[in-house]
Amino acid sequence: MKRIARSTLQTAINLVFFAVIGTAILASVFFMTHDKIVKSEEAEKLKLIMQIVPPALFDNDIIQDTLSIPASDLLGTDEVTTAYRARLKGEPSAVVLSAIAPDGYGGKISLILAVKASGELAGVRVVAHKETPGLGDYIELPKSPWIKGFDGKSREVYKDADWKVKKDGGKFDYMAGATITPRAVVKAVHKALVYFGENRDQLFAPDEARKEKSK
Repeated sequence: MKRIARSTLQTAINLVFFAVIGTAILASVFFMTHDKIVKSEEAEKLKLIMQIVPPALFDNDIIQDTLSIPASDLLGTDEVTTAYRARLKGEPSAVVLSAIAPDGYGGKISLILAVKASGELAGVRVVAHKETPGLGDYIELPKSPWIKGFDGKSREVYKDADWKVKKDGGKFDYMAGATITPRAVVKAVHKALVYFGENRDQLFAPDEARKEKSK
């Protein structure tokens, strides 16, 4: 009986040992790859920023002129994101915001959008998504020009009620048989424009002004 008890105890100890080692290895792999994945996504995002903010809109270092944005229901974010601010001759020109469409067909759709100081969209791009290949992926510019339909649009050009796909009575085109994806993107872009309208002054405020306001 003692031998059986010792054998059982040793087996249990071995199982615990290997479980701890396995967990440690998985944790190490996660922490080693997490930063690389984040940096890769950021590099991809910066490429997209250059697509939606024309050089004519800024003469500052847009990559350095940033602002931390708290999590926001209007942006669909649940963590701090970074806004990139464009200025021309010292005056606010545009801001690039990150937004999430939480209700895509395959889950969350990550977006960035450039909004001019006037409230007009300079451009929208999809950073990441898990939509059905061949249907939902037409929101990507290399596969379809659909996303460019936001260029030049604003809440003045379209009333708030117009920010829907045509099937729902709005102004935006959609691909037959794939309504959920564009519906989610249009909704997210509209909410991001609402966020911009409510926070415009804060988004473009110089660092000193923002620090004073936060005191």
